[in-house]
Amino acid sequence: MRGLPALLPVLSLALAQTVIPFWHTAGPPGDRVLEEAIRSFNAGQNAYRLEARYVGDYREAGVKLLAALRSGRPPALFHAELSFLPRLAKEGLALPLDAYLQDLPQDLYPAPLKAGQVGGRTYGLPLGVSVPALYYNKDAFRAKGLKPPMTWAEVERAAEALTSRTAKGMVIATDVWSFNAIVMSLGGSLVKDGLPAFTSKEAVEALEMLYRMVQKGHAQARNLAEAQFAVADFLRTKAFMGIGPTTALPVVLAQTALPFQVGYAPLPRVPGGAVPLSGAVLVVLKGAGPEEARGAVAFWRHFLEPKRQADWVRTTWYLPLRRAAEAELKDFLQEPERRAVFAQVEAARPWSQDPELVVWYGYLEEALEKSLKQGVKPRVALEEAQKKALAAER
Repeated sequence: MRGLPALLPVLSLALAQTVIPFWHTAGPPGDRVLEEAIRSFNAGQNAYRLEARYVGDYREAGVKLLAALRSGRPPALFHAELSFLPRLAKEGLALPLDAYLQDLPQDLYPAPLKAGQVGGRTYGLPLGVSVPALYYNKDAFRAKGLKPPMTWAEVERAAEALTSRTAKGMVIATDVWSFNAIVMSLGGSLVKDGLPAFTSKEAVEALEMLYRMVQKGHAQARNLAEAQFAVADFLRTKAFMGIGPTTALPVVLAQTALPFQVGYAPLPRVPGGAVPLSGAVLVVLKGAGPEEARGAVAFWRHFLEPKRQADWVRTTWYLPLRRAAEAELKDFLQEPERRAVFAQVEAARPWSQDPELVVWYGYLEEALEKSLKQGVKPRVALEEAQKKALAAER
């Protein structure tokens, strides 16, 4: 019994600590930075403890979360892809966090913060957000005397010039993110007034452009199930251009050495066009209490420390969330191509803040595949997707 008084403070501390189950989607190479942040957060204070679990990529994590919500055993904290956030908020599954966000650092960039808002309320804390890049094979461009395309017409011409008997000028992904990036760059949107806008002028124009390149033999279309082949097309010089987020290149470089120089350029954009801000946010889910919400915000603040932000940006090529991190990133951000691509944040907006899009995008991806892989005329394919989406809405 004499040892009991000495144990009481330890027991009291353990009972007072709030444990926060946290499901995340950060794979290599960014997992190292996130895991270090979790370890240092847990070791640096006694009020909260994050128990982290990797649950796959964005789509895999979404499926697992839906299963957990049905069983009544979701985590308190979830790393949600941006297009998933509006649905969680609309259905009351994500908790608003504004009450816990007083005295935020004044140097936070506004665009990433806006990405975590739905209907003017904050439901997500930005962890990693990115903009798109037009990736190209520098060696192939030099051999043909080509410059990085600045317009979509130049993309088409470059694809034609680069196409040979054994290679295509461009690889095209038929997923909703890639297509939406082009639609946004043309000044359009896939949703208007809460309804699908798959047959808008910009959407039709975007698909007609991709269709032309495929029909002429200047581009190869790949669906989501063939994503690894799309990457392989580029790596094996079977295609010389492709669209992807800034974060795509570090993932590839962490896995393989490239036999050529990779260039990256801003996405071509018309006046008034935008680029998609994509990525993921931390979401506190329904069922979590105030202390878990406070703990989630405390961890996010910890993650925002400038040196940690700089390490995160260098490792992942996500955009910096704070201006203070730029002092640690001067050489990284001074590289001309990278600076130009990262500067797109000035024209960036969240790629999806419409909760219905996660219900509709399957119809759109089906239409993209029918058009680009089966030869269905673009407008016909998009009209079919529009009808299916409207029927689902009713």
